[in-house]
Amino acid sequence: MRKNNRKNYETREISIDIDFCKSADGSCLINYGDTTVICTASIDEDIPKWLKIKKTGWVTAEYSMLPGSTNSRNKRESKVGKQSGRTVEIQRLIGRSLRSVLDLKVLDGYQIIIDCDVLQADGGTRTASITGGFVALSLAINKLIKNGNIVKNPILDYVAAISCGIIGDEIFVDLDYKEDSKADVDANFVVSKNSGFSEIQISGEENTFSIELTQKMIQQSVNVVKKIFEIQKNAINS
Repeated sequence: MRKNNRKNYETREISIDIDFCKSADGSCLINYGDTTVICTASIDEDIPKWLKIKKTGWVTAEYSMLPGSTNSRNKRESKVGKQSGRTVEIQRLIGRSLRSVLDLKVLDGYQIIIDCDVLQADGGTRTASITGGFVALSLAINKLIKNGNIVKNPILDYVAAISCGIIGDEIFVDLDYKEDSKADVDANFVVSKNSGFSEIQISGEENTFSIELTQKMIQQSVNVVKKIFEIQKNAINS
């Protein structure tokens, strides 16, 4: 039995509160159940030289977990002196996912930095960061359009993410930490609304997995993400 009597194909309660950080160009607080992430977007006109040469904009992301976000204190990576491989992997994933639905040439002259800071981790921090990061990015872009800095919206599609896994012979979507830690197969799906997948990550935890089960995971995840797009849309337009 899942927590809160969730069915296998049901997500945890997902909520997005916008303008959480008043000083950011775009921001939201996103919850996937007990996983909570602050996502902010900062517009930067001091862009790298290679972007100026290519006459294109850029979107990049940074990710961190605050010390109190896990049961045992998570050491600040700034204190340790370097980012972990996991942190680098996740922030690159967030950046790739967001850029996949943008016409970067429309952002010529601007770089937007997405910061995703995990306040509380209970599984799915990267998927929540992608989903919330898109909302923060959208709000920052709306600001650029409103101020007349760009002539049209560079966003080509919505993008959101969800985790999925196999425990025993059953498929579960949106795994919390306990579920994720005992999953035989663990997956993350980054899905755009109209253009298919931005990224798929699937790994067998000491197990192999069949094409049939993979197809079922994909279908269940796509069905779930449709609802997340609506949550994003309602937040952006609120």
